[in-house]
Amino acid sequence: MRPLFIAGNWKMNPGTAEDAVALAEAIKVGVGQETRVRVALCPPSVFLQAVDGVLENSPIGLGGQNMHWKTDGAYTGELSGAMLVDSGCTHVILGHSERRHGLGETDHQVNDKLKAALAIQLIPIVCVGETLVEREAGKTDEVVGTQLENSLAEITAEQMCGIVLAYEPVWAIGTGKTATPAHAQHVHLFIRNLLRETFNAATAARVVVLYGGSVKPDNAADLLACPDIDGALVGGASLKASDFLGIIQAGQAVTAKGKA
Repeated sequence: MRPLFIAGNWKMNPGTAEDAVALAEAIKVGVGQETRVRVALCPPSVFLQAVDGVLENSPIGLGGQNMHWKTDGAYTGELSGAMLVDSGCTHVILGHSERRHGLGETDHQVNDKLKAALAIQLIPIVCVGETLVEREAGKTDEVVGTQLENSLAEITAEQMCGIVLAYEPVWAIGTGKTATPAHAQHVHLFIRNLLRETFNAATAARVVVLYGGSVKPDNAADLLACPDIDGALVGGASLKASDFLGIIQAGQAVTAKGKA
């Protein structure tokens, strides 16, 4: 069984550094030194160093929400991977649907960012997922497959083992709608099979694939119990310590019990 990984994507929240520190502290206390389930927090970039200070001596990782593929230069408003590392980051989210569909980020750009993240030893969390229109048209596998093929272009099997994937159906992000465990498992298995075909069986078996899209404490256990779902990329529920800790606890219970 692959170790479960729960990452909190705070997006453009909370409003102040004081609130970010308080949230991180509450989560840190709740997690303690527990390592059965891996955890990472991804706050807005302006709060990274403050949150890093809170997480000192904690097993919780720290992630950026985006990065540029260049190491430096005239890219106003962007962050390099080196800047994230200097702020204490261990992870970085790449290709989130809110950037793909809201800001026009392309698979090619995600691929460039992925290569840059690997070069500086950040653990990338590469997101893929279909829109509601694509889902209703029966194109989920086609869309997800194309995004993966292009985003992972020229990546070796060895590199792939250090990459986390996240299936985030666009229609389920921030809407309160959640893919059923059966639908989520179908797509995760599709992703696993695609990794097997692209790389090899050993690599496919090692890659951690998260589910994201309105994950909450009351649905986390059913989702995390699916054979090919290895954790969750959590949005709204990561902004309330009790909810986020509830999801982590669901993961701990699944880990203790094991999967069918």
